[in-house]
Amino acid sequence: MSRRRWLEVNVPLTREDWAKYPFLPAATQYIRNLNLKIESLANPALEPVLERAEERVREALLTSPPQVSYQPYDEEVELVSFPVAVILASATADEFIKKRYALAEARRAYELLSREDKWKIAEVSKTFGWRIHVVSENEEWTQLRSYDLKIHVTDFLRCTRTFHEASWKLVNRILLKGMVYLTRHEAARLLQEEVQRRIEGRLKADLRTALPPNVTGIVDGLRRIRERRFKKASVELTKLPKKSVFEAYPPCMKRLYETAASGGHLSHAGRFALTSFLLHTGMPPEKVVDIFRSSPDFNERMTRYQVEHIAGLRGSRTRYTPYACDTLRTHGLCSGGDDLCRNVRHPLAYYWRKLRLRMTETEIAHRAEAE
Repeated sequence: MSRRRWLEVNVPLTREDWAKYPFLPAATQYIRNLNLKIESLANPALEPVLERAEERVREALLTSPPQVSYQPYDEEVELVSFPVAVILASATADEFIKKRYALAEARRAYELLSREDKWKIAEVSKTFGWRIHVVSENEEWTQLRSYDLKIHVTDFLRCTRTFHEASWKLVNRILLKGMVYLTRHEAARLLQEEVQRRIEGRLKADLRTALPPNVTGIVDGLRRIRERRFKKASVELTKLPKKSVFEAYPPCMKRLYETAASGGHLSHAGRFALTSFLLHTGMPPEKVVDIFRSSPDFNERMTRYQVEHIAGLRGSRTRYTPYACDTLRTHGLCSGGDDLCRNVRHPLAYYWRKLRLRMTETEIAHRAEAE
């Protein structure tokens, strides 16, 4: 019986694949050959493309967690609407919309890729420069045959640098002859990160061209959706205790706290999320400043100003509310969560519920002792 060997197999990517994965170089070249211009979007003949492009960005803003659907009934519209959606998201000049759209498209890619066979996943992976091979049927060790793909260790480490789950740590992976073994779903998850980074790169383009009136109206509508959908979450803050309780923090805030306290790097969004959360849990601004002292770029005057500004002690005197869970996911700050996370939409809601559970457990323990 003949056996497939990874060196011998090349799976051609079709136009259907381009519609599924419009970030592929071949899909980009196909669209470039169409010679579409921004001003062309005023042409009524392109209305189906523009409508689908608007729908892609709207889906990113309105779904939770954010995700763009796949509509296979018109490959041409599905394919061409992608760069138009990138234009719409860029034109909003709103970093939140851009990040959320990139995340939604990346999640769509993950869902589609996780249903592909391993040969197709390998082919898509190669477009990102991965050194990846399909696991053959004659692997030296039997247990390796339960995996689908193997990726070079340096590519694996690059792709997982923002992952925090223990299962992605190299020490917990099978590493043989410089290759890390993956299932199809794990490979799709790594590709999700690559897709998100690639789309975010395209969204950084400075869009200075004047937009046709019909496109301007769509862009304004997307901004209004963002404003309505992501208003500051209204959470019951008055009932929270005055002292911050670390044990009740949600997993995302525990990770941000531990990263900051150990001198690790946090993005601007990460610092805001952590600072606003800690202040709302009752931690004094002075103590919040102390948490960031281990940071290599710590500047006390600047840190103190930023913390006090978020606390409402400076500037507009507005006390800022922490990001909701959807926004944390958009910024890549969600660490995966736990069972309690599934039932809340805001880290402070998690914190309050966890505190109530702890209080209930304490009361039960006291009653048991009394009896």
